[in-house]
This record gives sequence, structure tokens and C-alpha cells, in this order.
Amino acid sequence: MSLFIPTYFSPIAQYQEIIRATEVAFEMEDNFQKQSYRNRCYIYNTNGRQLLNIPVKHPKTSFRKKTKDTLIENAQNWQDQHFKSLKTAYRNSPFFEFYVDDLIPIFEKKYKFLQDLNIDTFLYIKDALQLENKVVKTKAYATGSLSKDYRHLADAKKTPARFYKPYTQMFDEKYGFIPNLSVLDLLFMEGPNSISFL
Repeated sequence: MSLFIPTYFSPIAQYQEIIRATEVAFEMEDNFQKQSYRNRCYIYNTNGRQLLNIPVKHPKTSFRKKTKDTLIENAQNWQDQHFKSLKTAYRNSPFFEFYVDDLIPIFEKKYKFLQDLNIDTFLYIKDALQLENKVVKTKAYATGSLSKDYRHLADAKKTPARFYKPYTQMFDEKYGFIPNLSVLDLLFMEGPNSISFL
């Protein structure tokens, strides 16, 4: 069993481990942390790396809030902004048209909880890559030493030290290869061949 935190269109490093796992366990009892991939992802646009951030409601108390209880702030039209950013960045990519129709419902559904959105983004990628992992959700916070604990990959402040096999990116002639972007970057550029890069 490999343990992960559900994140928003997860970075490539997380999927490098997911495809190796026979069983994916999602940590459902962790505390929400700012500046993590729980509510953000990075894509490649004409200006280089672009942040797509989901606004969330922060508790007024000093108590920590669990990620599963974190509410999305839907007063802003963040879904429309994110989808427009993806179209602008990737509409000319080799596989955008192939995957976009199945992607649209994620940007049309009104989500209340961040965790529900993140699980849906995982299911979208799982289907697109035709992954066959068994998926379970934790019922208590996983403690102790776990040999396959990948929860640290949700930390957006650190780029994991690992090999990122370069692939052609939309604007790499301008800025070069940018590692560990959202898995969407790889999917739109390599399509079914994404697995070989992971």
C-alpha cells in the first residue's frame, strides 16, 4: 500500500509513484496546509510556470482544519479562470482535444469540499492513463514508519530530488524544460505515451 494526499491535478512526482503502486491509499485525516498541492497546481504557459490556485475558506479559529473539511471559496469564478488558462496554454498541444471533453465536467461541477474535487481530478487522470490501481481511503491518520509514505509529495515548497525524464513541452524553446508540473502538462503533450515518461 502506498500512501498519498489527494492533490489538485497532482504533480508528476506524485504520479511517478502512483503508477508503481498496486494499491493507492489516500490520507483523509490530515490537516490542511497552505502552499501545498492540495489546492494548487502548476502548468506551462507563454510566460513559463503558471500557478493555478483554488481559493479556500480559512477557519476563523486557531484550530487546525482537516483537509477533508476544507471548503472551496466559490464566490470567485476560479473554475472558469483555470479552464481558460488550460485552454490558452494547451489548445495547440498534441492531445488537448483528445482529453478536453472529459475534463470539462470538473470545471462545471460546483464543488463544496476541496477533497471531493481532488479525488475527482485523480479519477480523471486514472481514467485517462488507464491505471488499474486499487484505491482506498484512510479512516484514521496513518502514523508510524511507513515504507511507502508519499504524503511529502504534496508539499509545493520542495521539488523532490528525483530524475524527471524530459519530454517536449509547449514553450520549452523559450524557457527550457520545467520539471514536476501538473500531470496535465505531460498528458496533453504525450497522451497515452505519458506512462513511459512516468
